[in-house]
Amino acid sequence: MSEQAKKIFGIDLGTTYTSVAYVDEYGKPVIVPNSDNQRITPSVVFFDGDNVVVGEVAKENAKIYPNEVVSFVKRAMGEPDFLFENDGKTFRAEEISGFIIRKVIQDAEQHTGGKITDVVITCPAYFGINEREATRRSGEIAGYNVRQIINEPTAAAIAYGSIESEEKVVLVYDLGGGTFDITMIDIQSNAIEVICTGGDHNLGGKDWDDRIVAFLQQEYQNQTKTDEDILEDPDTCQDLLLSAEKAKKVLSQRDKTPVLITHGGERVKVMLERKKFEEITQDLIERTVALTYEMLEEAKKKGYWNYDEIILVGGATRMPQVTARMKKEFSVPPKVFDPDEAIAKGAAIYAWKLSLNEGMRKRVAAKTGKTLEQVEDIDEIELENVLEEVEELVAGDTGYSIADIQRAQVKIKNVTSKSFGIIAHDSNDQEVVFNLILKNTDVPTTITKTFGTAIEDQEAVSIQIMENESSDTIAPPEQALVIGTAVLELPRRLEADTPIDITFKLNEEGRLEITAVEPTESRRTVKAAMKTRSVIYGEEFERAKKRNLSIVVS
Repeated sequence: MSEQAKKIFGIDLGTTYTSVAYVDEYGKPVIVPNSDNQRITPSVVFFDGDNVVVGEVAKENAKIYPNEVVSFVKRAMGEPDFLFENDGKTFRAEEISGFIIRKVIQDAEQHTGGKITDVVITCPAYFGINEREATRRSGEIAGYNVRQIINEPTAAAIAYGSIESEEKVVLVYDLGGGTFDITMIDIQSNAIEVICTGGDHNLGGKDWDDRIVAFLQQEYQNQTKTDEDILEDPDTCQDLLLSAEKAKKVLSQRDKTPVLITHGGERVKVMLERKKFEEITQDLIERTVALTYEMLEEAKKKGYWNYDEIILVGGATRMPQVTARMKKEFSVPPKVFDPDEAIAKGAAIYAWKLSLNEGMRKRVAAKTGKTLEQVEDIDEIELENVLEEVEELVAGDTGYSIADIQRAQVKIKNVTSKSFGIIAHDSNDQEVVFNLILKNTDVPTTITKTFGTAIEDQEAVSIQIMENESSDTIAPPEQALVIGTAVLELPRRLEADTPIDITFKLNEEGRLEITAVEPTESRRTVKAAMKTRSVIYGEEFERAKKRNLSIVVS
């Protein structure tokens, strides 16, 4: 088998755990264990002097060195104000995530015995432009060629679809360590089509942990007759967080578990019962139910009123509370599906599909005498004439069966989880967000709308690009986020209301390009890629990459 057929690895870059996978010579996704022979690696980074430690050792050191350890960094992706300081140096979330990626890929290289250069990385479906670009940057800072960012529920559906022969519509309920996505996906024989998605990237298993911590603090105060806030002590706080996570896992198997709290010479034992745990976290599970209903309403707008299955992915779905609540609320019984590994396996299958399809395009180009770019627009009849021969050639190149080659050609159709627009003025001269692309629109998509200049002899147009969660064409500015600005210089002596054509182009992985054209004789044009202070760019990116690769990661 050629290296090309197996070189792209899939990474599930999780809030609490990260895993990596590839597709083997039999066309099956395989999770690669880390250096500790564990199939998942804690997404925890410990700055140990000049070196960085990632994984279980870092997690354990959080008890001793809480100020040198970073956890849950995924929640800070795309946040411009997040900076972690250590030894006089500051690190952005992208760089810290880059350490995690380097660790799991280094371990994968050691396990497989080969050099890994190309990766596909997953992210929550509900991530916006900044978070997605930050995720891509993390892989690039770590030194890898990031072939694509794909949505976690889509990856889970790809993994599920690879073992399911029946066509069906499924809800993917993805409750991870720090994020929640709910997505409707139509699994067909020749396509996996995302219908719509919803969720909250600040809702996940960590929130259940935090509720346990708050409960333990209250119990400590009750038993010691004090009102001291023991969470202000970093050591105690970190110890309670680790104890809370362990208690949550135990309560998935047992009805109660003891938790020992040690602080300031005091030792307090608390017996936490599953019933109490579910009581103090009830509103969190109800939040996921409400988001599910919101998504189902959006699906109805696209003609999907029913679904066949609910699959539960993400480690937090192991909590009995999740299955019980979903079973009670919805008519279709939920099915727990490979909660820790489905997303990484789906990313690996997607990466494998990318690799094989590249081989297909090269062979089609050679057979038809076209360039690779021309192959993208090839006539279906012309493709059909060479397809069978090309499949046989690629099978010979890679060692995969014809059936595997055909399976890799399944189409993946996605949607955007956000709406995108610009600041404009309505008929009352009030500022509004005019959405060109509405959330749950199929991607890729290209939309062009015409707007007018505000005044006579206007020198330039400043275009504020906005991201929001509204399903309406017109949205309030206060409910939107500025993700970029483009300035179009104008020729002199233009009349008011001179038309300006603005085009939004959104690709499969949620990257946005904007073009503005002033359609007079000069046809001045400005293009804007989304470069904001929320994501590392330019010299800062190069410095971060150089520094990241100079630090030993273990």
